[in-house]
Amino acid sequence: MTMPSEVETEAAAAVRSEPIYLTIYQVLRDHLERRVLTPGLVLGQANVARAFNVSRIPAGIALGRLLGDGLIHTFEGRGYIVPGGEPQRGDLFAAGLDLPRSLTVPVVNRREQIYPEVEHAVAVCLAYGRFLLNETALAQHYDVSRTIAHEVLTQLERSGVIEQDSNNRWYAGPLSAKVFRHHYDMRRLLEPEALRQAYPLLVSKDLKERRQRLVTLGPYPQAPEKLEQAEADLHLDSLAPCPNTVLLSAVRRSQRVLIATHSTFAKLRTKEEISMMISEHTRVYDALLANDIEKACSALSDHLRRALDPNLKILQHLPIMPSGLTPPYLIQVKGER
Repeated sequence: MTMPSEVETEAAAAVRSEPIYLTIYQVLRDHLERRVLTPGLVLGQANVARAFNVSRIPAGIALGRLLGDGLIHTFEGRGYIVPGGEPQRGDLFAAGLDLPRSLTVPVVNRREQIYPEVEHAVAVCLAYGRFLLNETALAQHYDVSRTIAHEVLTQLERSGVIEQDSNNRWYAGPLSAKVFRHHYDMRRLLEPEALRQAYPLLVSKDLKERRQRLVTLGPYPQAPEKLEQAEADLHLDSLAPCPNTVLLSAVRRSQRVLIATHSTFAKLRTKEEISMMISEHTRVYDALLANDIEKACSALSDHLRRALDPNLKILQHLPIMPSGLTPPYLIQVKGER
């Protein structure tokens, strides 16, 4: 057996350190743009997750982005299809999928691969109360060692998403109205400055693609993963080039909790609220594309200021938690919400 070289291992680690849904999206997008996948091939969460050796959540997010790009279509069955043919199910590799070697080189530590998914799963649940995170169940769910599960939980604690009590148990939440407001205040104060510092490094082509995804979200109600992608396009990816890593870290601390509320509040947001969000995001992109950074920063600040109240009202009148929302490693603490 040929062992991977040091360069290959480093390349694999680099791929795994980014959100896994983004890796899946980029690989499939490349295949679709080059038209190497069989027309009509059915792409679903299950077969994509199996091909990339991940769980269904990142596979679903990646597919949602590809749908938003117009690179795949929905059909009457479950899932999506590659345009150009009648729906047909089959092995993805036989249908043309060719994974980069960086994805097939084993990486010893899977922490960075699973961390974004765990963080998202926890953040989605915070509005419903307080939760205990079971380290053993987390390890079993992802088929990793207890050491890696512990590292994931430690990273969540450093990020401010969970905390450890005096008995070494890990807890998350509850997301109270007071904390919710404080996170919005932090974002309103810091995100415009992060955008201002990121502006010289932003690429016009990327901004145009993000704006296009936004205006083609489709009719209400949009899928939660598409709304989260719209949020990530503006609030994460457009701020990412900010060279001030301390500032960016502070922004991310509050964003982690709030961006996930697009999944939490998915069925509770009104058509008017979503339309307003799209309009406000569009104004930020239009100002950036017109090279008016001050107008863009002002539009971003106004958007965050206005969005607080309708989201706060949803939080304060949230119905009971839907069944199936929590993964097996998250256990709700009864009586605390």
